[in-house]
Amino acid sequence: MSPRPGIRVLLAGVPLLLIALQVVALANGFEGPLESLWKDYAGTPKSMSVPWAGLLLALVGISVRRRLIALGAAVAIDAVAAGLRLAFDGPFAVGNGPTLVLTALALTAWLRWRGVEQRNALHAAALGALLILATKVGDVWLSLTVIAAPEVLDEYVMLADHALGDPSWVMGRVLDTLGPAVYAVLHWVYIELPVAAIVVAAWQLRRVVGSGRWPGHYLVRTFLVLGLIGPLIYIVFPVVGPMFAFGPDGHGLQIGNYWPEIVPPIDRNPAGLPFDEATPRNCMPSMHTAWALAVFLHSRRDHDGSLAPRWLRWGGTFWLVCTLAATLGFGYHYGVDLVAGAVLCLTVDSALRDPERGWAAFRVRLVAGGAVLFAALLLSYRYLAVPMADHPVLAGGLVLALTSAMVAAYHATFFARRQHEDLVTGESAAASR
Repeated sequence: MSPRPGIRVLLAGVPLLLIALQVVALANGFEGPLESLWKDYAGTPKSMSVPWAGLLLALVGISVRRRLIALGAAVAIDAVAAGLRLAFDGPFAVGNGPTLVLTALALTAWLRWRGVEQRNALHAAALGALLILATKVGDVWLSLTVIAAPEVLDEYVMLADHALGDPSWVMGRVLDTLGPAVYAVLHWVYIELPVAAIVVAAWQLRRVVGSGRWPGHYLVRTFLVLGLIGPLIYIVFPVVGPMFAFGPDGHGLQIGNYWPEIVPPIDRNPAGLPFDEATPRNCMPSMHTAWALAVFLHSRRDHDGSLAPRWLRWGGTFWLVCTLAATLGFGYHYGVDLVAGAVLCLTVDSALRDPERGWAAFRVRLVAGGAVLFAALLLSYRYLAVPMADHPVLAGGLVLALTSAMVAAYHATFFARRQHEDLVTGESAAASR
């Protein structure tokens, strides 16, 4: 079976991108994506959860029997690899098994299977591989933000954050009060966001093998598009976060040790802050917020509009709330970062959701409005930071009102319509009894 044109472009483009980034990484003295990928195959994997998340996503495209075989093989390989590392005084790590099995699965489907069985398996394997490769590209991109942006704009963002009541300082003190147990839970939720995404995606794609049909839209598509767009803003708007720029982790380059106990005084002459060569400029927008919101949105309903199971809806809510608390309470982000991340998520998902409805005026208005709002927020944080700090009630009210309007428009377009259909269907069923 010959791959479709889009797949052929992807198959050619991804290796070229990886090679180009590897060359850049070697030239600048940090680990490249091909080195990191090789460690997943034959060394110590950088992440223990991402390779497993990629394999689990790939398993949605094959039968239950083959899933069990693949899982068994991955567990066995991981056990042997981890045992060998420990035997030679190496670190404990897992991830080799799922990487090798995912590769074997893709090759087997390509060379031996045919028809719908092959298409489903290759489609799912490609999604799993893209998830893994996206993290490799993302790691290199974070290193590139340091090179591209020697100065950061945290002074501007901190001023703009006064309009929201300095939520990072508030949550930082709250977490200090709640103690290490809450911190540990939030930290696990924060770093294991791919786990939540895979659970939601696997539920959305659970009928692929039986039906032979893929839904028009699902979480992985939103995740990947957000991962392509969001990090580009890091170069345009470099920010490191309050715990670095205003806290003890600034390696001596911080403005002061303010976070989280003391809100810095208003400086009406903000400027770019020269920063170190180790801290990524990855705060604006908050991609953890964008991705966690995407998990929440996709945990609400099934593709036919029916409500998702209660456990999934509660899980999506839990992950969103905990992620927001962690991003602020750990000092990784300012409140305005979270607002920008939420608007970006709603804009991207508006462009992708319900593709069968086409690009009518409702979608154009929503996507264009979201893009304009996102740009307006960034411009305001950069060029109106002092007025936002001087007039926090007005500025904060406008930011929250405009963001709420985006949320309301998104809900009315994609969720209220479904709820109205559910109500009409329920009333019709009651009348027919």
